[in-house]
Order: sequence, then structure tokens, then C-alpha cells
Amino acid sequence: MSARHLPVRPDLTQLKHQAKELLAALHANAPEAVADLRAFHPESDRLDPTRAQLADAQLTLARAYGVPSWSRLALACELIDAIWRGDLKAVHTLIEKHPSLLRENARGTAHCNWGKALSYAANVGQDEIVQFLHNSGADDIQYAFERACLRSKLGTARLLYSLGARPQPGSVMGPCETLSAVGLALQLELGAELVDDHSDRLAPLGLVLETYSRNPDGKHGVLELFAQNGYNLPDNAVFAVHRGRLDLLAAHVRRDPSALNRQFPHEEIYPPELGCHTDHTQALCGTPLGGGTLLHLAVDNDTCEIAQWLLENGADVNTSATVDADGFGGHTALFGCVVSQPYRCSRNNLPMTKLLLDHGADMSVRASLRKELRGVDDETLHEYHDVTPRTWGERFHDQDWVNPAVLALLAPASP
Repeated sequence: MSARHLPVRPDLTQLKHQAKELLAALHANAPEAVADLRAFHPESDRLDPTRAQLADAQLTLARAYGVPSWSRLALACELIDAIWRGDLKAVHTLIEKHPSLLRENARGTAHCNWGKALSYAANVGQDEIVQFLHNSGADDIQYAFERACLRSKLGTARLLYSLGARPQPGSVMGPCETLSAVGLALQLELGAELVDDHSDRLAPLGLVLETYSRNPDGKHGVLELFAQNGYNLPDNAVFAVHRGRLDLLAAHVRRDPSALNRQFPHEEIYPPELGCHTDHTQALCGTPLGGGTLLHLAVDNDTCEIAQWLLENGADVNTSATVDADGFGGHTALFGCVVSQPYRCSRNNLPMTKLLLDHGADMSVRASLRKELRGVDDETLHEYHDVTPRTWGERFHDQDWVNPAVLALLAPASP
């Protein structure tokens, strides 16, 4: 039993199905369903689960999602659907009937990083709705501006700027988190400083390097903006990969061909002197990168062009990461195709896997790894002993980080 996470765009039809399924499970006295009822229904003590009504299941489900009532959950679905569709008339009708929607999070939850209705509309670039909600008294234009920048909705961000929003100390952290080069460039154009809300000049750069986001072109563009604004980025092969600069990478390899298969410690990949955490778990990669090669880094960053260049210029696809004093490590770059950031898994990362396999990646390599995730329900340390790339994915404790299409590609051939 655990609280549920409401999708960014919840579907009322799907939620109705979930409520009916929960009701059926309650009538069957299923332990997990009963636990949900006890945890989230305000009058569960007087309810016999086997006699629960649909309204009881709906209320339980809504509260499990962090919404106070089923009617409020249904209202959230209506509002969000109207915003996504750009249906100004429907939004107008809902706000006129329920003016409190201007002041509450669009999803009806206590906490929602997409924000209230106006900010929600800014996230998806619905300018007419943004203007209408502002005219109706919405007061979250500052937050909406920052959301528009991190979501690369430049027209919307400029509109909100014209309505009075301004870059604040720390505003740049949003586009640094999402690797939105265009969003960061706009903020800098409008006078933003490259600092967090504590005036720390390194925090934005550290965030770019360690963020959960995977957007290769965006990351390269963001790092170029840092370079253009006076940051002295390391002149080494690792940062040539971070920046997506094949010209710099080629120059380093010409000077030192051994860099192609060198194993780089965590601190060279995520330098503390550039704002990265000394706690290695705060570097939000999937498969560990510490002790890995440039190819490991290219795989994690989803930069196929750089990975291909490395392989064509002498990188060994089967070079393994170093093994630490506790016996963990030894994984090849292929492991990183299997367990990676969900923001990368949601994309088609099969091309990278196929590239490695086409260059002779060994699917039978065995390694032992430990992993402690951040920002998930289970943040405990997990250990995996003597796994191949495929069994690393099969056993991994959070399957959101595993790409099933990659696993299928690594499945043994049928006899």
C-alpha cells in the first residue's frame, strides 16, 4: 500500500476504471485494496470492505492520489484536458463556475510542480489561456514564467514577461535542470544571473552535469552558454564529451590516444569544484559512471554521434569500468543501455544499443554493481552480484529505469 502519483495529464475515463477495479478488489477483500481503504478513506473504521460502494472506492482512490475528493479529481481532469486542448471556452466555463481553480494546483494536489491553472497553461504554451487566466486574477505569473522557460515555451515566457514576470535569483535553475538551452538563453537575455537562490555561481553548473534530464543537444547548448558567460570549463576529454564537442574530443585523442579507453574516476566526470556533489548518489545517472570510460559517459548522455566516433577511432566497446575495493564495478558501456534514467528510457534508446552490439559488445560480460537511487520511493542501497547486462536489467529494483525493448534485444536467440 502506498500513495499514488497522479499523471501530468490524468485521464478521467482511466480513473473511473481504476475506481471500479478497486471496488471489485474490496468486495473480494483483497489485502492491498483493504489497506488502501484503511489508509485513505476518512470513515474506513465503520466500513465493511465487502459492502463498500463505488463512492467509497472513488474517494479512496482520489485521496490516494493526494486529491481531497473524487469530485475535485474529476474537476482537475476536466480543467487539465481543456488546457491541453487549448479550449479557452471550456476553461472560461470552469473558472466561472469554480473560481477557486485560479488559486489551487491544477491537479488538485497539495504539491504539484506544474502549478496552478495559469502555470499549467504556461507549461504547455497555451498563450490565450494564460492571458485569460491572468485577466481573471491568477497571481502565479512569476512561477508560470519560470515553468515556461524550463519547458522551452519561449513565446509564453515572453508573454509572461510582458505581464510583469521577471527573472529572479535562482530562476536559471529550471532550464539548467531540464537542459533547455533556449530557455536559459532567454533568461540571460532578460537579465538573469547564473546563480541559484543563494547566489551560488557553481550550483547551476553542477545541476546541469548531475541532472536527471537527458537532452543531448540541450545540454551541449547550455554548457556553451556557461562557457560564453565566463565559466572556465575543464579542457579535457571528459568535458569534450559533456559538451558534445567532437572537435575538442578529436584534439585530445590526437594528443593522448590512451584517453579512448581510460577509466575515469567519478570526480573527473562530476567535479566537486564545478558544483557537483561529493555524495555520488546525487549524480542522477542510471548505471554507475564512476570508473567508466568516455564511451560509458556517451552512452549515459545518449550521444550516439560521439559514441560512434569513439568506436570508429579506437575505443574498445568491451572496456570495463574499474572494480572498487568492495568488488563492485567491471561493467561495460552496454550495461548503461539497460539501466538508465527514465527520461532516457522513455525515448528510443535502441539505436545506442544496436551501435554497441554492431561493434562487438559482449552480452555475456559479468559484473557486480550497487545502486542507490534518488528522488524515488525506494532510496535504499541495492547490490547486484555477477550480473550480465540483461540480468542487471531483469533484477533491477526499479523497473522504470529499465528499457524493456533493450532487454528484448539482449535476449538469447531461440534455438
